[in-house]
Amino acid sequence: MTPADPSDPERHPVAANDNGDADNPNPEALRKVNDVVLQLARIIGRRMAREDFAAHIAAANDNTPKSGDEPGSGDT
Repeated sequence: MTPADPSDPERHPVAANDNGDADNPNPEALRKVNDVVLQLARIIGRRMAREDFAAHIAAANDNTPKSGDEPGSGDT
């Protein structure tokens, strides 16, 4: 127990993020932060989905010429 922790004579477990004695944050600010975080998560998720989809399409399309298969490559 660090000196900043309140003494607990009955030794009840206290959550590490228990900030019951701290000033409560503004609920409107929390709502705005949550909205921004969710929007950012959606943007990241969409980008990941686009990249994954593009990788699957590229893997499925194996019609691209390999090196040496191109006309005029001089292998004949």
